[in-house]
Amino acid sequence: MENYRQEKVQKFEEFVDRRLKPDLVRAIAERDKVFEQQKIFSDLRNNIENLEKNSVTSLRTLVNLGSEVYMQADVPDTQHIFVDIGLGFHVEFTWSEALKYISLREEKIARQIEEYTHQIASIKAQIKMVYEGIRELLQFPAEKSLPGPTF
Repeated sequence: MENYRQEKVQKFEEFVDRRLKPDLVRAIAERDKVFEQQKIFSDLRNNIENLEKNSVTSLRTLVNLGSEVYMQADVPDTQHIFVDIGLGFHVEFTWSEALKYISLREEKIARQIEEYTHQIASIKAQIKMVYEGIRELLQFPAEKSLPGPTF
């Protein structure tokens, strides 16, 4: 009987280590990527709003050519901007069109963040449930829940 319990405990621990924990790490990494996208669009929104507020019609800027090599560039007309829409494609927008597009993307990004947050919470709950099953198999007394994350 004791060997049966030990085998079950070992299988549960392997499931947590080989499946649930890697899934949790992957979900957190994916959510972090979406947070980065959210920051990029927030920065773009702020830049466009500053251009509008200050009525900037031309500007001088530094352009990253790649590998952290920069070049000065003169932008004679700031009324139209190119926005990266993904997969290497850029679309020319007016400021108002860009702000509308950014709003749509920000809504989509917020939904993605919410989905990943739910997925992360679900995986954490599964891990906790498996550990509770191990505790019951080993017949340890239930631990009092502590405030905050347990792992």
